[in-house]
Amino acid sequence: MAEIFGFDAYSPKEIAEQVEKIGVAKARLPLLSMMGLGVLAGGFIGLGALYSTLITSDPNLSFGISRLLGGLAFSLGLILVVVSGAELFTGNNLLVMAWMSRKISTLELAKNWLIIFGTNFVGAVGLVLIVLFSHHWAMNSNGVGVQAVKIAAMKVSLPFWEALFKGILCNVLVCLAVWMAIAGRSVTDKVLAIVFPISAFVAAGFEHSVANMYFIPLGILLRGQVSAPGLENLDQLNWWGLVNNLVPVSIGNIIGGGVMVALVYYIVYLRGAKEG
Repeated sequence: MAEIFGFDAYSPKEIAEQVEKIGVAKARLPLLSMMGLGVLAGGFIGLGALYSTLITSDPNLSFGISRLLGGLAFSLGLILVVVSGAELFTGNNLLVMAWMSRKISTLELAKNWLIIFGTNFVGAVGLVLIVLFSHHWAMNSNGVGVQAVKIAAMKVSLPFWEALFKGILCNVLVCLAVWMAIAGRSVTDKVLAIVFPISAFVAAGFEHSVANMYFIPLGILLRGQVSAPGLENLDQLNWWGLVNNLVPVSIGNIIGGGVMVALVYYIVYLRGAKEG
């Protein structure tokens, strides 16, 4: 198949088989390994969010350039997850493929998602505390902190259905980035496969549950530390606002990654093969 495509990469059908095999391995990781890798992924995505916030805090950038550069910077997070190795809730929505093939049970799928979601939160909030005490947010005369609060305030103000659909669109792109990264046989291949889908979802303003585990807690903790025009009404920027965001965004992420990517590719590449 590789010869048909004309480059040294896995074909789409081979990717599907790899995703299924990787899904089984992920679902059956030892508990301590699963938890440790989940914490790392939360921190890695937080680092991408930190980088993106820093870039977009520059008020001299035009709207389009700011969104583009912020998206490129955020790509760091998934690059670290894929290349360095970590367990990310949104990427693990692809385990639906192994579940549909009956290679893992519903209990194994649910256990993986719950543990990874929780440990991603621990890693992201842990990074938030380090960033808070490092005073990184004070850069550019508190401009980085102001941008962090603006981002968080915007996210908690989203209506339920808007957050849900932005979550769907986000994880379609995230899971396609992971899908294409699996096709690559070198680090360069994987990085290039990740950058465009991830920068696209960030630039478009879609919603990523694990990124929001960093963005929103940081905004909550900084709301009393910085001030700027437009930051007067922050009533929704609290821990309940975080919950109100994570619920629809997480559901949307599962639909986007688990249904619109994993289930579709299972039907296209694996279901017929199993029956045949």
